[in-house]
Parts: sequence; structure tokens; C-alpha cells
Amino acid sequence: MHLCTVDSRIILGIDPGTNLLGYGIVEIKGKDMKLLGVGVVKLAKLADHGEKLHHIYEKITGLIDGFSATEVAIEAPFYGKNVQSMLKLGRAQGVAIAAAISKDLKVYEYSPKKIKQSVTGNGNASKEQVASMLYNLLKFETLPETTDATDAVAAAVCHFFQFSPQEFGIKKSTGGWKQFISDNPNKVKK
Repeated sequence: MHLCTVDSRIILGIDPGTNLLGYGIVEIKGKDMKLLGVGVVKLAKLADHGEKLHHIYEKITGLIDGFSATEVAIEAPFYGKNVQSMLKLGRAQGVAIAAAISKDLKVYEYSPKKIKQSVTGNGNASKEQVASMLYNLLKFETLPETTDATDAVAAAVCHFFQFSPQEFGIKKSTGGWKQFISDNPNKVKK
């Protein structure tokens, strides 16, 4: 169990899904960001949708308690062509949000494009580009087995950057990579 101190924040990032649900836990202490945990909840073998939702609820509340999370960042569903998939994804997201609310945590929702923009500087970045940026930023020992896990970490990192980028030594910018490099020369490796 990890205990949160007064001067730290622990953000649980969630990439909701009914077959794979990604999660990532990031601790913020002053200017330091540290990855505490990352993984996926595999739900594909559960045939009953209600059982999947119950498992999501139990896993999220367990992660919140186990890591003493102080806030939750969740990826908003993207709009696809398959309405049934969209409904199932929305239910998974709703159950994850309900689990966080049951623990009196505030939940912040970010679009996939906003998360990519925040982490890479490009809202149209690939999942692999997001994973690579997170690998460099958080010094993963090994990359997680799926991008569902790194997408969840990206949601947590996005949330941090939205509320306190200056604490991490990053100036807020909306001008893309060129502007980011200009504003943050100390973050560029030569």
C-alpha cells in the first residue's frame, strides 16, 4: 500500500474498455512525476456484460484504495461507427467513474485528442508515439504489453499537465512542437 503525503498527488488514469481496461498510477511530488503502477484488466473471457462491469468496479476501487489515489483522469469514449460498442464502452466508463465517486474522488475526463496533444504536442499522434513519449518522460522499466495501459498513463499525465505544468518545469503552450522546444530548451536532448 502506498500512502499519499500532504505534498503529493496520486492520479489514477483509466482507459475504459469492456475487453481490456487500461490503468496507470502516477505520483506527483513537487516537480517530480513517478510511475507507481501500470497494467490492464483483462475482461474478454467474461461472457456476461454485467459481470464485466462488476469486475471493473471492484478493480477500480481496489486500485484507488491500494495506491491511495487522490484524483482520477479518464479517457472519454471516441465516437465510432458501431453503436453497440459505443454503448458498452460508455457503460464501462460510467462504472469506472461511479467507482471513483464512491471513494469521494473527483473525476476528470479528457478526449483522446486532448490527451495526445498534452503528452506529445500533437493531437493526431499515434498510440505508439504516445507510448514512446511516456517511456522517455517516466523512465518505464519496460513498456506495458498493450497501448491500453499506456493510454491510461497518458490520461493521468495529461491531467497533471492541465492543472500544473509549471510545477513540472514545462511552460503551457498551444503552438505545437516548435513552440514547445522554444519554450522549454532544457527538455530537449541534443
